[in-house]
Amino acid sequence: MLQSSPRLRPRRQTAGAVGAVALIALGAAPAVAADGSSAAMTLGKSAPIDGVELGSTFDAPVTFTNTGTAAANKVWLSYTVTRGLSHTELPSNCIGYEIPSFDEAPSKSEAVCKFDQTVKPGTVYAAEKALTLKALDHALYDRLRVTVETSEPSPGDNASEPVRGTGPAVKLVEQPGATPAGPRDDPHPDWDAADMKVTADNTADFEVAGARAKGAVGDTVPLSVKFTNAGPGWVLRDGDVSVTKVRIKMPAGTTVTKAHGFCDKVATGTYECGTSESWVDEGKGETYTFNLRIDKAVPGAKGSVALAGESRPFDKNTANDTAPITLDLTGSGGSTTAGSGSTSGSATPTSTAHDTTDRSNSPTADGDLASTGSGATLPIAGAAAAAVAAGTGAVLVARRRRATRR
Repeated sequence: MLQSSPRLRPRRQTAGAVGAVALIALGAAPAVAADGSSAAMTLGKSAPIDGVELGSTFDAPVTFTNTGTAAANKVWLSYTVTRGLSHTELPSNCIGYEIPSFDEAPSKSEAVCKFDQTVKPGTVYAAEKALTLKALDHALYDRLRVTVETSEPSPGDNASEPVRGTGPAVKLVEQPGATPAGPRDDPHPDWDAADMKVTADNTADFEVAGARAKGAVGDTVPLSVKFTNAGPGWVLRDGDVSVTKVRIKMPAGTTVTKAHGFCDKVATGTYECGTSESWVDEGKGETYTFNLRIDKAVPGAKGSVALAGESRPFDKNTANDTAPITLDLTGSGGSTTAGSGSTSGSATPTSTAHDTTDRSNSPTADGDLASTGSGATLPIAGAAAAAVAAGTGAVLVARRRRATRR
């Protein structure tokens, strides 16, 4: 569960640190000849790909240089794309497979091409025909990751069964007019990777829905508000940040007795909520639930829900960026003493949102106290200790070497 913060939860960060140590200890070294020479792969410079039309195809041009001192007998090129992109027909010396979302990474599609030929030192190479990608209808902010290496990659335990390409096989060809890449000073000369942003000409409509709560003074009633990405594009943010923030202001005369686990109190009666991941698919979102105690009658009391946080240049519709929260007081129903803990009354959204993901609530009631986030931190610390004690993390990470560095 996300810490009580508008930023993403630090899920498996400790496991990631253990994995990094394991990779250093267990990572395969490049092949070294008797005279101490070895091959080393270095990718050429890459640039973002902008303005891609939906439904169109485009090339993924890749060059690399053997910056080592020995020839390589085999080379693998891998092309990994996020869910707004797809591979077209693959050559027969390539395989493709799907990688579902895990840890803090969205789902991906990967193609791995094997070139069973000699790669000479100091020479620039490229595939004789560039791999082609397609922008799907929900493409917007996507990523292409290219990897070159001298050892066969593994798709990882959670990948789908690989499917071999059916197109004509391609080979590597020398690029005599290209400038060779310079040598790299890093701990993994046998492979190199580069990330490219791919931006499609598309939009995404973020919207919020308010709610109407009903109850008597003294009642504690549930309150739910929704954030939805109405599409058509999905949205992927850079780094470990929330896709957006939702600011929720409660009606006057009420107190939050239990806040949603993704929400922080930023002022009296006001909460700022984040998202569970750094991306949101089209038609998906979050539902934020609260327990709200009605302390006193305030005629006409209303709250509000509003989008906040990161800029949204892709969102052209601002009419649904705010929504009201309305409190209807009943005459004599429920408890008549404030703070009695009665749960009569109800709350319903003022508008119907699209399919959303209902995440878990904060495990403890906040009332008017500031949120500490300790509910998510302690299980993570315990998991880290267990991983060290068990001593099995390194073996699992070694099996997923490819997934870790991608």
